[in-house]
Amino acid sequence: MKTLTVSVVTPDGPVLEDTYEMVSCKAENGELGILPGHIPLVAPLAISGVRLKRDSGEDKLAINGGFLEVRPDKVTILAQSAEKPQDIDVARAQAAKERAERRLQSKEDHIDRVRAELALRRAANRLDVAQR
Repeated sequence: MKTLTVSVVTPDGPVLEDTYEMVSCKAENGELGILPGHIPLVAPLAISGVRLKRDSGEDKLAINGGFLEVRPDKVTILAQSAEKPQDIDVARAQAAKERAERRLQSKEDHIDRVRAELALRRAANRLDVAQR
């Protein structure tokens, strides 16, 4: 079966480089499913999980925004951060989620709601990827 080379890179360095049969991710405009031979594409990524599929199973990553570049034989994800499920500290992510929820429920004026909403989405994404 045909495969795609998938490379995931963050400012801290490479996170993953391997071959897969399909990549599923969420762009800002909606879900994308990428197979070998896909037309070239560049898309901004949402805070979400990325599923990487092949015959031997499925790998997942928690992606916190960035960009996706697709070529017929290669997918490159340039992410602000990316974590494999085994690298996610679930207790830390749960604490971050609870902290963001408290900030959003607060009636104080000095709370940056946009920042708290982003923190909540990042924490929920990390927990979702870690628990699957």
